[in-house]
Amino acid sequence: MKVSARVLATFATLAGLVVLTGCSTAAQAVWREPGGQPAAVGQAMAAIIAPVDGATSVPTASEIALSTSHSTSASVTLTDSQGHPVDGSLRPDGSAWVPATQLRYGTTYTATVTATGAGKADTRLVTFTTMSQPGNLVRVSTPLADDQVYGVGLPIVVRFDSEVPKSERANIERRLFVTSTPVQEGSWFWFSDDEVHYRPRTYWQEHTKLEVRLAVGGLSFGGNAYGAADLTIRAEIGEKLVLTVDNGTHLMTVTQHDQVIRTIPVSLGKPGHESSSGSMVIMTKNESELFVNTEPGDSYRTTVYWTQRLTTGGEYIHAAPWSEGDQGKRNVSHGCTNVSQANAIWLYGLTHVGDPVIVAGTGSQLEWGNGWTDWDRPWDEYLKGSALQH
Repeated sequence: MKVSARVLATFATLAGLVVLTGCSTAAQAVWREPGGQPAAVGQAMAAIIAPVDGATSVPTASEIALSTSHSTSASVTLTDSQGHPVDGSLRPDGSAWVPATQLRYGTTYTATVTATGAGKADTRLVTFTTMSQPGNLVRVSTPLADDQVYGVGLPIVVRFDSEVPKSERANIERRLFVTSTPVQEGSWFWFSDDEVHYRPRTYWQEHTKLEVRLAVGGLSFGGNAYGAADLTIRAEIGEKLVLTVDNGTHLMTVTQHDQVIRTIPVSLGKPGHESSSGSMVIMTKNESELFVNTEPGDSYRTTVYWTQRLTTGGEYIHAAPWSEGDQGKRNVSHGCTNVSQANAIWLYGLTHVGDPVIVAGTGSQLEWGNGWTDWDRPWDEYLKGSALQH
């Protein structure tokens, strides 16, 4: 029988053992489908709801779903058939114990939960065997990298190498853990069938420590598809830096810690190639890139320096020595934000991927999803993009 632990929980820090309280009557170890209720048995304090004892073909992303009552604390251990322990921790609501890594395929495990209260201890255990490795595996990836410093507007971008059915998105979200220190409220938003982002309610606090665990290895993606492997990224948020571009003045204002540190003349998109107005973030940075335009009568192929990408469609901040006479006066670009060579080098040395860039007054509204546009909608609307809000 194929079983999985589907428990309701929001994104939160995975902590160590936590204190639990309860007043309902617990059940013995018994399988319970989502929304079902276990049978009551006296005053037992501990119960393992799933997987059921003796279960086979258990997904390797399974959690130990449990129930405790009449107890003041609970602990969970998980060992393989050789007695090797598996690290993990309880969800904050105490509904399940989450292994710290994907379980191994075709392996037998024993889970033990012990609840204590009123000077008594109650222990329950189950033994189960995980499924064989499936053939249809979905890879998860992110453009973010370990041990990097990012800007305060950084969205956590997660991509899947095949489309995710809407019916599976809530379960997948529950397995995407974002831990921030200090703790900050955030939510996921499904931008497409194969891409989901996470952003905090307001910009990340400076020097926030981030740990992102995409715990989808062995998780069902619907049909015969399963997540290929977990992915964990650790990163840090740097100092608050915001770039604001005003088409009316043809100036970029650079603030650090909300204090203006430089004003830079710019040239934006000319008529027919207007720059996008909206809230963006720096997506990538490169010392040089080859820019190619095949538009009849306006084609070019040139290497551009000190590039910082703002949209998927190809809007950048970059050095434009050829337009320095126009910068601060008129728009002559193909949609990019042109700055002088000296200002481009200065900006490049200061910014990080994830720094907010706000452009106003161009008359062309930023298209939702054209880049990392997570900050171009208010928080209440952003929440609606989470599968857990439906």
